[in-house]
Amino acid sequence: MIEDLTYDQCVAQGIGPLVFPQRLESGEDAANSQRMKAVCLHNIQEQVKLQYTLEHAWHALENAGIKPVLIKGAGLAALYPEPSMRQWGDIDIFVGKEQYHPACAVMRDTFPRALKFDEELDHYKHYNLIADGVAIEVHRISAALSHPEDNRLYEAIEQYGMYHAEEIETGGLTVMVPESTFNALFVFLHSWEHMITGSANLRQLYDLKLLLEKKACCINQTLLGKWLRSLCLTEVWQVYMYILVHDLDLDVAEAPFYTETVAAQAGRMLSDILDGRSAGHAPEKKKYSNRFVRKWHTMRGRLRETKRIERYSPSYARHMREAVILSGLGRLFAKDRRWE
Repeated sequence: MIEDLTYDQCVAQGIGPLVFPQRLESGEDAANSQRMKAVCLHNIQEQVKLQYTLEHAWHALENAGIKPVLIKGAGLAALYPEPSMRQWGDIDIFVGKEQYHPACAVMRDTFPRALKFDEELDHYKHYNLIADGVAIEVHRISAALSHPEDNRLYEAIEQYGMYHAEEIETGGLTVMVPESTFNALFVFLHSWEHMITGSANLRQLYDLKLLLEKKACCINQTLLGKWLRSLCLTEVWQVYMYILVHDLDLDVAEAPFYTETVAAQAGRMLSDILDGRSAGHAPEKKKYSNRFVRKWHTMRGRLRETKRIERYSPSYARHMREAVILSGLGRLFAKDRRWE
């Protein structure tokens, strides 16, 4: 499927460094050869800078007695034929709730000239700072789900995945990454979160494909299935598996819970990702001075979003509506946080 993508689509989908080396070697798309070389070179240069900052941050945390786990980009790059084929633009380090505030303090001390937030509020997913032009996210949690019960269940799943973290080497640095079964769930959840609230892209799907290929012997399908069912995500997972098998050439034997029944839903999802519509087209929000009116309109907008999600997974859309109502009522009567 990727051989049919244009230069601009590859760049927009975050897979330029993965696709362009082969096109350059074959002489394909000669008209864009200089631009393709520039994308690949820029990614290599960025990774050198990111790797240097990662080593500095990692050693500082370990020397402070903190046990970090590397998530997302840098850890996933190790799955690619060459790490430089995976584009990543920041550093994501999970430390958990207990180590969160000490880890933030270590990062501030390690990078005293970094741009940073002064607050480490406990309802934030992560703390951000920019050190020497490199964004570092210190995660107290790896994912924030929409349903309150899902968050409770996910916390226990996350604890398992991080406690059983696995050692890998990236750029000569030995780091810990999430346990393989949990990492498959997390990489999938990260992409699904972007489908709901942000902009999903093919790079995230390639991450999941390569993880399932490289770690097939390590993934506990019984445990993964239990987690998916508990989070009401089985149908969404099946949509992803259909895309990976039919469009990204994943072997069906390495696609847990694959089914043909979600073909239409998978087609809609892939089409929206390629067209850049995964984030929807939310109208500009009108400002309301009355707190209750503001939150009521926010809740109505989120309920409308469930109609888009229904195109991919009717079962999760129903689950999401319940979450929106519960969350909306909770926010309606909670202390007003105007910055949210």
